[in-house]
Amino acid sequence: MGTRRNTEFLLLIVGSIPVFLLYAMYVISQGAELNATTLIVPIGLTLAFASAHIAIRILAPKADPAVLPIVFVLSGIGITFVTRLAPEAATRQVIWLFVSITAMIVTLALVRNVDKLARYKYTIGLVGLILLLLPIFFGFERNGSKLWIGVPDVLSFQPGEISKVLITIFLAAFLSENRELMSISNHNIGPLRIPRLRMLLPLFMMWLISLVIVIWERDLGSAALFFVIFVIMLYVATGRWFYTIIACLLLIAGTMLAYNAFGHVRTRIAIWLDPFADPSNSGLQIVQSLYSLADGDLLGMGIGKGMCDFIPLVSSDFIFAAIAEETGFLGGSAVILLFMLFAVRGFLTAARAKSDMAGFMAVGLTSSISFQAFLIIGGVTRLIPLTGVTLPFMSQGGSSLLASFIIVGLILRCGDEATGTQVEMLGSGVSDRTTLGYKLETPESGVLGRLAFSKRLTVVTAGFALLFAVLIGNLAWYQVVQANTIRSMPSNSHTLTRQAIVERGSILTSDGIVLAESLQQTDNTYTRSYPQGQLASHTIGYVDTRYGTTGIEKTYDNVLSGGNDYTTWTGTFNALVGTVTPGKDVVLTIDSRIQAAAEAALVGQVGGIVVLNPSTGAILAKASSPSYSYSELEELLASDSTQGELFDRTTQALYAPGSTFKTVTLAAALDSGLVNIDSVYAAPAVLEIGGGTVSNYDATDYGELTLHDAFVYSSNTVFAQVAVDLGAQALISEAASFGYGRVLGIGVPIKASLMPDPAEMTNWETAWAGAGQPVGSHISPSGPQTTVLQNAMIAAAIANDGILMEPYIVKSITTSNGTVVSETTPHSLGSACSRATAAIIGEAMLDTVNEGTGTAASIVGVNVAGKTGTAETSNDNPNAWFIGFAPYESPAVAVAVVIENDAEHTATGIAGNIMQTALEVLGR
Repeated sequence: MGTRRNTEFLLLIVGSIPVFLLYAMYVISQGAELNATTLIVPIGLTLAFASAHIAIRILAPKADPAVLPIVFVLSGIGITFVTRLAPEAATRQVIWLFVSITAMIVTLALVRNVDKLARYKYTIGLVGLILLLLPIFFGFERNGSKLWIGVPDVLSFQPGEISKVLITIFLAAFLSENRELMSISNHNIGPLRIPRLRMLLPLFMMWLISLVIVIWERDLGSAALFFVIFVIMLYVATGRWFYTIIACLLLIAGTMLAYNAFGHVRTRIAIWLDPFADPSNSGLQIVQSLYSLADGDLLGMGIGKGMCDFIPLVSSDFIFAAIAEETGFLGGSAVILLFMLFAVRGFLTAARAKSDMAGFMAVGLTSSISFQAFLIIGGVTRLIPLTGVTLPFMSQGGSSLLASFIIVGLILRCGDEATGTQVEMLGSGVSDRTTLGYKLETPESGVLGRLAFSKRLTVVTAGFALLFAVLIGNLAWYQVVQANTIRSMPSNSHTLTRQAIVERGSILTSDGIVLAESLQQTDNTYTRSYPQGQLASHTIGYVDTRYGTTGIEKTYDNVLSGGNDYTTWTGTFNALVGTVTPGKDVVLTIDSRIQAAAEAALVGQVGGIVVLNPSTGAILAKASSPSYSYSELEELLASDSTQGELFDRTTQALYAPGSTFKTVTLAAALDSGLVNIDSVYAAPAVLEIGGGTVSNYDATDYGELTLHDAFVYSSNTVFAQVAVDLGAQALISEAASFGYGRVLGIGVPIKASLMPDPAEMTNWETAWAGAGQPVGSHISPSGPQTTVLQNAMIAAAIANDGILMEPYIVKSITTSNGTVVSETTPHSLGSACSRATAAIIGEAMLDTVNEGTGTAASIVGVNVAGKTGTAETSNDNPNAWFIGFAPYESPAVAVAVVIENDAEHTATGIAGNIMQTALEVLGR
């Protein structure tokens, strides 16, 4: 006895920690100081539960030690959020809470033996039924349900909450008296044992009562709750699955009948299936709840920082959504687990009960709290249709609190009368008498065996554990898996509001030029400004109230918008208490001068440019054309016909690389040892390979060329032969070493460059792939297909002695005063080719610029290495490429340029000009 109560006392002490902590966070979020006055609510609540603990020591010393602490924590969380969401109702809620705790103690004092309640079962049942149906005749409607009696907005009460307790007591008494009869009274139809019709009458009666509640009180929650409680109690009492099967069939039939006959039922189902069909009216609560859940993510917005106030009736029906938003998935899951623990301890109490009456009553009362929690949490999180019941111990409302604490008192009483799992339960004593007209003469008559009862309770406990596990899984789906998708919805009012009230951090270039910033307006909201106009617009992206976010604005939204920071103790505390902090700044690797030169070079062209630091992977410039200015953004977003201004051709477009891919083919050939740079090949204008032809650009016949010269003068027929000799597998493996097939996390979205499945490639396709032209037609994509960034990476790897560095575009994250929070560390993706091979290819690229096809990229006084490419398209004019690096001796920049439909091959000259500007900026 002492051990149980001492355990209860210790658990209450442990439970007081989250109760005080959460309320303290709320106080701090309101800008108040922590003292005895501001913490009076958790102090008073703790004293009230301490008093209850003392009362239990006296009145129910053998009761379960975990039930009261679980209820304490749930009540503490609930009163914190009711105070935060409805401060005007907080005092009334606290009073109801204290009254309810008192009612629990009074229940323990008055009900000293639950078996004695069975003497008055029909009176208790009749009163319970009258209370349940009373609102039909004398109640008033609120929020679509007719559940209340009294004076609206002055004094109201839900008699159904007390009815739930009384009807459960009646059912426990009825079943304890008739369980033997209901267990064995049946008709034998072949191998089936069907209960007699008279035994099914209670089930049909409860079904009809549930339908009455749905029809006249419009309360789906109470109807489902009463029916499920009865079915669970019936199964535990009889062990007959047939009752459960019939109950499920009745539930399905009732649901179909209600759906087809009553509009309010159809409306509830429709809202559940698609709340976004009418997000500002019928679906408003669910839609706003989903927005809140998504905002909460894993760790929550912080107490007082969420936008759950947007949810109508949030302090009553939707309080769980507020808890999950502000404490996150972890906090929401903790609440669900507390209800699961309550169910486990309640069913354990039933398992230890000394009599059928106590056992069945504990099962019914525990099921009422647990299933009600499942109903409302499932509805709020769109797992099931919303039913409108309250969350026990937590939601605003006195009726629910009072009933819930009376239930706790009765469960504790059942536990105090427990005899332990090794002692047989006392039966109802009906084995020697006739009940309902049937004489019982069976070994099963009399006492319900402890083992059979425990097995049924194990099934019920497992069932509830599964229900709560599904709740947690569903919560994870909305709060973690789908969170970004929901937050990015154009209609998400939470995201739009937060963008307006938060001072979003700036986006700067590496040389300190502000590309994006937030400006405060006269109403203390903020608007996004882009001081440099359209400079780097594809990289920066945009923040639009209707169309969401893109680019860095999207990828680093949590950083820029002042999202929760859990990397420091200060940041963690601020996040938990909901302190609003301005966003941090994002410093890019882009240099504004190189970026400006790249964008200027693309004016009037369609294409893209990427400039890299080959030794680190830092992106010095990334330009796409056509581009857009922020002043025309709304028009472009709303228009169906654009010229691709919003499309980033450097990371999202896949091009045939043309002869620039010969860099990869040559690397594969040299690394394999199959050839050397001086190997001689025939270089005819046209060559038949694999049943098809490969031709040089402009049908030029070079006679015979060394591999070096074939690279410098870009002979397709030579590299076709090299590719076939290598084989498709070796060629594709080399492409993968240079980054093909890899989804890169550079800070903005990027498509992976593509190669075919080597098993699907013919010799003819392999030949053309070696020359950089995709021609295949099969399940896997034809290839090679490359992004501009990927081609820049190839040039950078050759410049960096064959080592491929991962490209990145964010240099650092800083606070508004310039303190560096984090800084990107260059990362190697491995060796693309050997150092010796890189040196040989680099020399061939040098000769390409000095005397081959890339002379237009020359820079006076600087040795430039590069490779040109011409990629055939469906148009008459091919796409022109250039990749290269400079200075050749100590590379500082690597570049890739593509110009679409470029018959004049201006890409090479553009690349030379960009590299010259970059070297000047870098002081090289």
